[in-house]
Amino acid sequence: MTSRGIYPDASVSQKNTFARVSLNEFTGQKSLYASRDFSRGDVICPFYAGTTQQSPDRFTVQIEEGKHITLLPEMLQYINHSCAPNAFFDTTLMLLTCLQDIQEGDEITFFYPGTEWEMAEPFDCNCGSPSCLKIINGASSLPFNVLKEYKLTDFISSMVHRKFSI
Repeated sequence: MTSRGIYPDASVSQKNTFARVSLNEFTGQKSLYASRDFSRGDVICPFYAGTTQQSPDRFTVQIEEGKHITLLPEMLQYINHSCAPNAFFDTTLMLLTCLQDIQEGDEITFFYPGTEWEMAEPFDCNCGSPSCLKIINGASSLPFNVLKEYKLTDFISSMVHRKFSI
């Protein structure tokens, strides 16, 4: 769900030149909102690994089999899932990139199965997108015809090719 202009300055908990963390009044969760406009293809920000672990948790991104990282800058942990994402974590180049135009005040979202083969905490999706998948449980649980509609990390792409022998 992309929402514009719902963050009053008083509720901002973290701020940066590219984004700010604020409470999403619709979900009750902290979310990341663009602090400026981005065009499709823009680099929103570089990122790097804070910690590395063998198994996923709700704050990690998978970069290879048995390797999950926490994201730095830390505010990136507040990027929520959407079945119609506007951002992508390129874990090969370690860049957060813009998939579609984002205006200042838009929530920045990404497609969790695009970075996760198996998820630590599957959940019911309420993104509101016409293409909403309803249950988010990692790329391993999705059929090929769904996965081919999304931008996937190099690791997830390799796992999809292995699973579907393509």
